[in-house]
Amino acid sequence: MRREVFVVARDRPDLYRYLSQTFADAKNVEVIWDRRAEERRRAEDGTPRDRRQRDRRTRRTADDEIRRAGYVFLTVE
Repeated sequence: MRREVFVVARDRPDLYRYLSQTFADAKNVEVIWDRRAEERRRAEDGTPRDRRQRDRRTRRTADDEIRRAGYVFLTVE
């Protein structure tokens, strides 16, 4: 079953509350907080470092959308 997910920025409780109330009765829509914090991989000097070969996120623009709009809308198959 296809699910639709709103990931809401932690600094937008108003938006989280609004979306949660709006989609409270929808069976396939979920509203969640952005659980990611900061980049965990850091070099000794504190700068971000990534040893992975590629980015595992399917939507590279999700971070930008959350910063700009306060949320990102995703479809999960």
